Amino acid sequence: MKTSDFHFDIPEELVAQQPCKKRGEDRLLVLQRSSGSLGDHMFSDFPSLIEKGSLLVFNDSRVRRSRIFATVEASGNRAEFLLLEELSQEGFLAGSLWKVMAKNAKRQKAGRRYLFDDGRSARIVGADECPVAGELEGSEFRILAFDEPINESWLETNGHLPLPPYIRREDVLEDAERYQTVYARSIGSVAAPTAGLHFTREILDRLDRSNIERTSVTLHVGLGTFLPVRAERIEDHVMHEEHYQVSAEAAAMVTKAKREGRPVVAIGTTSIRVLESAWNDEKQELTAGEGSTNIFIYPGYRFKAVDRVFTNFHTSESTLLMLVSAFAGRDVIMSAYQHAIEKRYRFFSYGDSMLIV
Repeated sequence: MKTSDFHFDIPEELVAQQPCKKRGEDRLLVLQRSSGSLGDHMFSDFPSLIEKGSLLVFNDSRVRRSRIFATVEASGNRAEFLLLEELSQEGFLAGSLWKVMAKNAKRQKAGRRYLFDDGRSARIVGADECPVAGELEGSEFRILAFDEPINESWLETNGHLPLPPYIRREDVLEDAERYQTVYARSIGSVAAPTAGLHFTREILDRLDRSNIERTSVTLHVGLGTFLPVRAERIEDHVMHEEHYQVSAEAAAMVTKAKREGRPVVAIGTTSIRVLESAWNDEKQELTAGEGSTNIFIYPGYRFKAVDRVFTNFHTSESTLLMLVSAFAGRDVIMSAYQHAIEKRYRFFSYGDSMLIV
């Protein structure tokens, strides 16, 4: 299939630049994938739309304040980096060596030094010092070495939330709350698992009172989720790996639900990636433990663990749009997206939601 098969046009004003005034007051489009029928709802209807006996699976990853700004020592120009993952290598202190995505990467060369507002400094490391740096040559990625280790406390003070580029503004104080799910626990994502942003404590309590089970897995959202597809044929796209974790409790709950024929509802595409990656088809069970996945789900994929999907609306030609198209069918999804545009739904991270049953 071609990447262009997943293209759609959206009016710019439908790209949500702000969250709705109160969490949980978004709209909800319900899609019956077998018939393609659509129903317009409010997200507050969500608990009443979930079948009794269902098991909801959330991603409890928390977004790191991973967007950092610095001054180029030699020129005084501003530089911007997105911290992707901490690396470990002999000769470097723990917490000082990071893989980053660099803005205007061609200008950010090995040896260049940067100054931060708190007096800390860092430099770009070349292949002569770090083998990983050699593997990244010619890309937008760099290895940044800090003179002193950095940690989450430093990032909370000096970092910014990495709002996606289609949100054309800087992060503000409100984003510190609204760009995190209310149940986020394990820090490590560079983007929010946005389907979960709709849930409030009240909605979770309503689900509990309805005896609808829920559990959590962890997938730290990284490049595998948000990098664009640049290949003409989707089969040629290679996903980056993302780290996940499944607790023994979550594995047991999912396995039990599947064996009893109860629907497993993935809250967000990141939860889908964990469930499908950790599912053991031979044993018909979810495997507990930690792992990494570069799973790429597109039409033709056979789902093994997931029965229902709750998700946001995704960007044109993205791997996430291809994933939900694999679940419901490309034509069905594209028709639903056209309906959402015509009905003026709000799109993407801070936008409205969709339940696919």
